[in-house]
Amino acid sequence: MDYFSFYDLPVSFQPDPARVKQQFYVLSKKYHPDFYINESEQKQAEVLELSTLNNKAYQLLSDPQKRLHYILELKGMLAEGEQYNLPQEFLMEMMEVNEELMDLQFDPDAAKLAVIKGQVAEISLTLDSSLEILTSGFEEQDSAAQGETLKRVKDIYFRKKYLTRINDSIAKLGAVG
Repeated sequence: MDYFSFYDLPVSFQPDPARVKQQFYVLSKKYHPDFYINESEQKQAEVLELSTLNNKAYQLLSDPQKRLHYILELKGMLAEGEQYNLPQEFLMEMMEVNEELMDLQFDPDAAKLAVIKGQVAEISLTLDSSLEILTSGFEEQDSAAQGETLKRVKDIYFRKKYLTRINDSIAKLGAVG
């Protein structure tokens, strides 16, 4: 059972946070282990498993990044160990950023690092904005449209993953400087 089905929600990149929280509370009460103390060990184990599932579902559905990964996985768009090919223009832009970061390792410059950090933040905001527009109303699309949306979302997902590595490098340089 997937987390969306468990919460009786459509698969959505932007589920209603109030509804997710409401389902969490309803199921937390329903599957609270204390209410099953007089039941058989098998029933207690089943309830504990459902309680754990509820906690995991809430954590995942409440976190946009985890939810993004989960939906792509759920829809068969991510393969274990997949080597996704990002667009050449994005890779060239990131190569320039990486070169500038490497230069900063040998010749620290806080002002230059702040400029790079701002550039990366701007790219990230643009991706987030594109993702929000792209995924709005996903659950109402027909399967062909969802397939196209998922391909584009997957591309943004891998770009954001790449940016996470860049941000890690920026953070390391910031900690040293």
